Amino acid sequence: MLVESVYRSEDVPLADRFDCWRTLVGRTHAPVELVSDYREDFRVFQRTLSLGAVSVWPSSFQPVLFRRTPRLIRESDPEGLHLTLPLKGTLYVSTGRDDASHGPYSLNVLDTSHPFEVRSVGGSDGLHTGVGLEVPAALLPVPGRQRDRLAGLRLSAGEGFGALLAQLLTQLANGTHAYQPADGPRLGSVVVDLLSALFAHALDANTLLPPETHRQALVLRIRSFIQRHLHDPQLTPPVIAAAHHISLSYLHRLFQHEEETVAAWIRRQRLDRARRDLADPAQRTTPIHAVGARWGFPRAADFTRAFRTAYGMPPSDYRSTLQSE
Repeated sequence: MLVESVYRSEDVPLADRFDCWRTLVGRTHAPVELVSDYREDFRVFQRTLSLGAVSVWPSSFQPVLFRRTPRLIRESDPEGLHLTLPLKGTLYVSTGRDDASHGPYSLNVLDTSHPFEVRSVGGSDGLHTGVGLEVPAALLPVPGRQRDRLAGLRLSAGEGFGALLAQLLTQLANGTHAYQPADGPRLGSVVVDLLSALFAHALDANTLLPPETHRQALVLRIRSFIQRHLHDPQLTPPVIAAAHHISLSYLHRLFQHEEETVAAWIRRQRLDRARRDLADPAQRTTPIHAVGARWGFPRAADFTRAFRTAYGMPPSDYRSTLQSE
């Protein structure tokens, strides 16, 4: 599990809830003015995840107005970029230059060095739910004049690097039990690479990306593509290379920097998914050959051989061992 802190309004005396959360937002993001019609009995739940220099904060709260003023900027500016991924409800954002609304699964960018107002509207349960992301601007390869263009920018969370980033943020919001505390800085590096690639694409400035960041971002796109197509027995390195408009030799060079070759990574992902299905009591009546075929092994003998090599026993014995426990 990653290093995280939790704030629940019910854990705080009623009279202090709103002000305590305002202080927490000031530490997590930047000092802001908060205005709400619900401040007398404010409901909020926030987790703050530490990913090295990057922080992620899934939260649910009643409607509120966030206001970052020139005075607050003069008093304290962490010089960071903030992304918000709404999951339920809507954000109405004003940066002084543009006004925009952001519904679920869109990405909004704010700069702590620029004034803004953000008004949140709740979903059907009355709470606005989303994921905030804080990244020091110094970590991103975006010059000052380009950075000014990012404030208030609307980015798609449905395709490309935006979809990859939204997928990661949503996964972290759902829980971090699959990770160890030491994974935090590694995940922070992944976030910075994805964000750098997303900004470069949005600004039509791919030359901003350092070669290593470009490579890592492309590898992340390829891994995501592979995971979406694991069921396809025709998923091979040539098919993957063609789908990403790169040569087969370049694909193999990309994975020379990784722990496994691309073919080995595909095989391990398929076997891991199959192993999970075999261990699932709800799927105990699913034939073993059907489990293998579901994850890209159309021939039962090939599935049995690969499974035995990876786990030291055939899939039938693996399932029987779990059912007898």
